[in-house]
Amino acid sequence: MSGELIRIIDQIGREKGIDKGVLIETIKEAVISAARKNFSSPESPIEVSFDEETGEMGLCTCKKVVESLDNDKDEILLDEARKIDPHAEINKEVKVPYGIEDFGRIAAQIAKQVIIQRVREAERENVYNDYKDRQGEIVNGLVLRAERGDIIVDLGKTEGILPRSEQVFRESFRRGDRIRAYVIDVKRSTRYPQVIISRTHPGLISKLFEIEVPEIYEEIVEIKGAVREPSGRSKIAVSSKEKNVDPVGACVGMKGVRVQSIVMELRGEKIDIVEWSEDSKVFVTNALSPAKISKIYQNNDNKHMEIIVPDDQLSLAIGKKGQNVRLAAKLTHWKIDIKGETEFKKELEEKERKKKEKEEELSKVLSGVPGIGTHMVDLFIKNNFKSVKDVLDAGVNGLLVIPGIADKKGEKIIDACKDYIERVVK
Repeated sequence: MSGELIRIIDQIGREKGIDKGVLIETIKEAVISAARKNFSSPESPIEVSFDEETGEMGLCTCKKVVESLDNDKDEILLDEARKIDPHAEINKEVKVPYGIEDFGRIAAQIAKQVIIQRVREAERENVYNDYKDRQGEIVNGLVLRAERGDIIVDLGKTEGILPRSEQVFRESFRRGDRIRAYVIDVKRSTRYPQVIISRTHPGLISKLFEIEVPEIYEEIVEIKGAVREPSGRSKIAVSSKEKNVDPVGACVGMKGVRVQSIVMELRGEKIDIVEWSEDSKVFVTNALSPAKISKIYQNNDNKHMEIIVPDDQLSLAIGKKGQNVRLAAKLTHWKIDIKGETEFKKELEEKERKKKEKEEELSKVLSGVPGIGTHMVDLFIKNNFKSVKDVLDAGVNGLLVIPGIADKKGEKIIDACKDYIERVVK
């Protein structure tokens, strides 16, 4: 029996992936639980020994040595005690051994239930730890069933859940279909750990490229970012650590074989492979490819770029329903506005017209102030006073930066501007 127990422990350990030490401790706890039912009170200390080489088990409980017996579960008579320990004395404790074979049917059943429960707990913990470390990886499985819109997937040791929110709307799966998905979360549960998987996460794209492109796995080519609009289009930014390796070419593969296998896995989703660059303008230009770009106006303070493209490239740069520019903005982390050359030219002309109107208005007001001529008006404009409001906002002190403007003249200019504003408002 003892050798059989060792064999069973080894077998369970292999099949369930549970440490042998955990199983032995579980058996000890089960024997103690059963012994409390059979031999002693719940408070009595019980000791169990286990020989890991032979599988032999020893069981004993501590009993108090007494002259007259009131409770045979916790007490033992002196004569009986001295059969176990010749030095036993009244009111002292003696360890009373029991054979495992002395267990009754109910006690054995309790031991079995404890062992089964603990083995399941250990198995759940192992599965949780295994998949917890696999967050951000791809798993393969078989579709089992659908539950309220979610798809349940057999992952081998446990089940994965593909929530409706993580499914691509145009994909459909039937029972028995093979599926690859990205692990986004692992949660504990009363039965088995819940592995939450996704078919829409951008990480799925990155991991598929790692699998298909050896240069990425070998860290010659690096993925700098990936964005998706599932079932529509994806963009992935890559760079090379070696000058002689083309990162985009490596990802495309000979005759496009590498990228096409990923496109097939994603059921025809279009994938743009973009070369990453430290230069923001170059990176944005690459991200908007294949559209041609005429000019870029960059504002670093609010990370905004105004992109000017030829009129015939406008729809290509924006993409269907704005998808191309939207993905490019997400990939580069820049706000992007795209305008055609004609539209941009009209805007420039409109700005120039308004600017001239303000300058003419300012010239008209200032010409009414004694001592202010055309030259002085030009000085105002050169010093960024391009409208009547600019002059009023600056005040007298702000006008003193202009050569030839003293306090009194400055006051007259301000008065003239105020008078003009009041007349215009009225």
